[in-house]
Amino acid sequence: MGKYVIKQAKTGPMFNLKSGNGEPILHSEIYSSMASCKNGIASVAKNAPIAEIEDQTKEGFEKVSNPKFELYVDKNGEFRFRLKARNGEIIGTSESYKAKASALNGIDSVKRNADSETVEEDA
Repeated sequence: MGKYVIKQAKTGPMFNLKSGNGEPILHSEIYSSMASCKNGIASVAKNAPIAEIEDQTKEGFEKVSNPKFELYVDKNGEFRFRLKARNGEIIGTSESYKAKASALNGIDSVKRNADSETVEEDA
């Protein structure tokens, strides 16, 4: 089972969702407060399991309503995804993947691990 790990960045708290093997699969923005960071975690838990995938790597891709995962190619030609909440705000982003299949596996892992109730604070 996955877990959320909150850590302090220089300007505020942020979180990573980690899969059962400890690999980070989703990163948050930096929040202004711990309460906002925990609300971000709750938003991932609520939105990820029901989010559809908007595959922006396909020409003429079909738009999907929020919440959604946007799968795209970054400026380095690698695959990434971001999770958007119902209001269109980005609540998490992935690392880069060399293969599209790996990015899709990452989305599946976020969906499976998002409802984790384990939240740890990194010292």
